Amino acid sequence: MSTTGKDNMPGNLSMEQQFKLKVVQDQVKGLSLEQAQEYVVEVMRQMMVKDNLVKHLLKNA
Repeated sequence: MSTTGKDNMPGNLSMEQQFKLKVVQDQVKGLSLEQAQEYVVEVMRQMMVKDNLVKHLLKNA
């Protein structure tokens, strides 16, 4: 794994993150439509909570 250039850009995934994403991708293939919708809503909720935490930390840094 290279540690130079674009590999370290915030928008790029590490190899570990790529692996985790593949695992999730395989897991969600078997979900029903209702389960998939619930999953998407929960992921969005968690992303919003993360955004709020980051904003709070930056504001108080």
